[in-house]
This record gives sequence, structure tokens and C-alpha cells, in this order.
Amino acid sequence: MLEQETITAIADELAAAEEARKTIPLLTARYPDMTVEDSYAVQNEWRRRGIAAGRRPVGRKIGLTSKVMQAATGITEPDYGAIFADMVFENGAVIEHSRFSNVRIEVELAFVLRDSLAGPDTTVFDVLRATEYVVPALEILSSRIEMAGRTIVDTISDNAAMGGMVYGGNPVAVDAVDLRWVSALLYRNETIEESGVAAAVLNHPANGVAWLANKLAQHGDTLDPGDIVLAGSFTRPMWVHPGDTVTADYRDLGAITCRFV
Repeated sequence: MLEQETITAIADELAAAEEARKTIPLLTARYPDMTVEDSYAVQNEWRRRGIAAGRRPVGRKIGLTSKVMQAATGITEPDYGAIFADMVFENGAVIEHSRFSNVRIEVELAFVLRDSLAGPDTTVFDVLRATEYVVPALEILSSRIEMAGRTIVDTISDNAAMGGMVYGGNPVAVDAVDLRWVSALLYRNETIEESGVAAAVLNHPANGVAWLANKLAQHGDTLDPGDIVLAGSFTRPMWVHPGDTVTADYRDLGAITCRFV
């Protein structure tokens, strides 16, 4: 494990990179002995400071839950990151592209919890019972650490590349549709760039939420009522640039759109 002084210094560096909207060199190149638990300690330090500064936590994101995402990143295990209220955008939002670094979009489902979830033995059925509704969502990826050669250690430290999210469409109860078969078409400027089905997320998107509850238990944490949980992408990340309009069509669950300026 890294010394607390080093963890604090890394969190300082990442916070400065986020504010300056730039990237920093790979952590694994500078701290070759850094572990996954060190990375979560860095992320937790960054999250703690955000809360102390008045940012309101509203949930968590899960990353790298599908084969397409693991193939796109070369990382083979899931991870998680924090979501603050100032990261959440409504459907139709106009978003400042320069607020983020290495901007990409992923297609996801967001679970909004009615009840708490506490591991270590949370199952998919516990998740379904605890969920108030599921709603379409887009995740905006923002990487504050250089992209080439990233490992799971870099990604977790970087808050799992969480930049923001856009939600919209039609909220549905978990028993109103077969969540495995929720599908989406992802457009950039009226051209379909990606498509996918939610079963790509660990065979059922609720499995991602169960994984998260159990992983948080290892760090002495839980999911709370009202939390938003982004369950993981079922498409590859799509690069976006200033001037791009993004639309995700979830058919019966509606559509989400946003524009980057």
C-alpha cells in the first residue's frame, strides 16, 4: 500500500488536472507498485474532498462491465466511481465540451434506488427489490490521466473516468420490461455509430449493481435510498467533439439527446 502522503499527493494532482482540464502522466509508470486498493483510496480521498467543498453525492457509476468495454480498454475487471449532483444533466442539455478531457459517450441504464443495498452478499434479486425505477442514461467519460497504456489502477484513481451523465426517456419499473433486452441506437449527428443490448452488462444490468454493492462493502460503504447507479455501458465509447449532437434511441424507453459546444 502507498503511504497516505502519496495518496494525498495523487488526489491533489488529479483535482488540479480536473480544474485545469488537462491530463497527467500515467500513475502506473510513476508508482509501479500501486495496487487497486491504493487506487480506491485515491478516489475516496478525492470524493471526500468534494463533499467537504459542498459537492452533493448522488450515486455511483460502474465501469468495464461488458465485453465490448473491456475489449475497448484492455481492462478485464469492473470498477466504480462517484457521481456528484453537478455532474448530472437533463435530457436536451447543451454541454460545454471543454469542461471534460478525452470526451466520449457510453449508453447505459441508470437504476434509482428506493431502498439501501449493503453487501457482501447482495444478489440480482436484492437489486430488483430495492430499485424504484430504471431510466435511460448516457455517461460522459472524461479522462484526467493520459489514455495510452492505462491500467485498472489508473482508471480507478481517475474516478473510473466519470465526467458526467445525461438522463431522460421513460422511467420504468424493473418488472415492466425484460431489462436484459433493453436496446439502444447511438447517433452522432444523425448517423448511427453504435448499438447494443443491456444483457451485455454481466448478462443482466442488475448484476452490475449487485457487484457494486458487494465491492463497496469491502470498503465499508453502501448504496443508499435515492442513489443513482449507472450500471455500465452496453456499447463501446463513442468520441464526441464540439458541435456534435448525440442521440440515443431506446425505443419503448424513449430517447436522450444532448449537444456539445
